[in-house]
Amino acid sequence: MSERTEAAAADPATRVLLVEDDPNIRELLTSSLELGGDTPRGVADADAAVAALGAFTPDIAVVDVMLPGRSGLDLVTDLRGVLPDLPVLLLTARGAVEDRVAGFRAGADDYVTKPFSLDEVLLRMKAILRRTGGRSESEASPLRYADLELCEEVHEARRGGTPIPLSRTELALLRYLMVNAGHVVGKPQILDRVWGGGADDTRVVETYISYLRRKLDSGRVPLIHTVWGVGYTLRLSAQER
Repeated sequence: MSERTEAAAADPATRVLLVEDDPNIRELLTSSLELGGDTPRGVADADAAVAALGAFTPDIAVVDVMLPGRSGLDLVTDLRGVLPDLPVLLLTARGAVEDRVAGFRAGADDYVTKPFSLDEVLLRMKAILRRTGGRSESEASPLRYADLELCEEVHEARRGGTPIPLSRTELALLRYLMVNAGHVVGKPQILDRVWGGGADDTRVVETYISYLRRKLDSGRVPLIHTVWGVGYTLRLSAQER
């Protein structure tokens, strides 16, 4: 038995809404997901995807950006309206920064640029599910990354055991970065998830990132990194890994 088959036998099937107008790609992804023990529902356009929600509640959506009729970005907005917490992985032939930002602004959690490897799509999909599906467990115990620990009950972080007091907003922002550690999150995405629509200027994100950097990274190995034109990520530098 393969490792993937063993994992599928141990884990509950993941319901995947796959929206891709290329029948060859759709069939390839559908077959691979079924082989791994997941439950995909493949459709060719945005209208069919919305209609499928009547009888199929997905755990994650994999959406091609360039769909016939309404675009994949429009569909992401529709899906978020019905299932606000639905994780979304975008498939896109566009690799420009502005296109990636548009995807994050629409509510996508990650993207894969075409042409892609099948393994990359599957691994990114599983990574999104780990980040978004494990929140109840992470809320019950402190979040940790490298020498950083987030202690939500006392509104503080610790680096190397040193307590660092945080405001409510700083705590929420740091928690979001830690849940997505190693993953780039865009400013619009942060604004939506941390401020919840209570702010509409991404400069507030830049301001609070600078607050966290002063508190967490000053005089230490930096953990918060800027990915220019895209957003921010929490990670160790290459030489520290």
